[in-house]
Amino acid sequence: MKRILEVCAGSVQSVTAARDGGAARVELCSALEIGGITPSAGLIDETRRVEGIKLNVLIRPRGGDFLYNESEIATMEQDIITSRRLGADGIVIGALTPQGDVDINVCQRLIKAADGISITFHRAFDMCRDPFKALNDIITLGCHRILTSGQAATAHAGTSLIKQLVEKAAGNIIIMPGCGVNAANAAQILDATGCVEIHASARTSVESLMQYRHDGVSMGNSDNDEYAHMESDENLVRNIVEAIS
Repeated sequence: MKRILEVCAGSVQSVTAARDGGAARVELCSALEIGGITPSAGLIDETRRVEGIKLNVLIRPRGGDFLYNESEIATMEQDIITSRRLGADGIVIGALTPQGDVDINVCQRLIKAADGISITFHRAFDMCRDPFKALNDIITLGCHRILTSGQAATAHAGTSLIKQLVEKAAGNIIIMPGCGVNAANAAQILDATGCVEIHASARTSVESLMQYRHDGVSMGNSDNDEYAHMESDENLVRNIVEAIS
């Protein structure tokens, strides 16, 4: 089976770089520095115009944990409806109970809003207390894949659990390793786990074109560099694609 790369992308430029580098799909999100949140409708619409690559949209209303209140759940439902209307191929969801289990009721609501498009359960999975119970719950929900680092700091460190998940899934769901994936370790992760899909950001820092620079003012944390930002890089994407091919 052909191995494919999904790229986590936060802009039209990153989506284009992912496509041109040979990725099969992007997970579109904003605020990657906090693990990603739902992108704007405008960004979804603009990236949908990039032809030749599948587009999944992250549905996450904020950073932090995956325990959501009613207003946050309603927001996610509306974001799913918007994503579907704008032509998303799939959505990426996840919700947990206070006890660290998959929140079946919330996920059912989100899946209903998705109305048949592809569903990925995101790395909320890595915060579950029992990965094998969570695996069974997610399969029962009807999700198509799970993005996971194997409940470890990186997918490379989590290969043992990821392999067990693949074995227990028995073809009922795709297990997709992600976190810390690069050209040097992607093939090794797939070889060790038996997975055929893998997830990476493949990002590099892009220097601002601003000529005037006002030092000493930050829009966020004081150590932020306001004159650089991260974008997926076509060459980094291509290197991973070639490594796993």
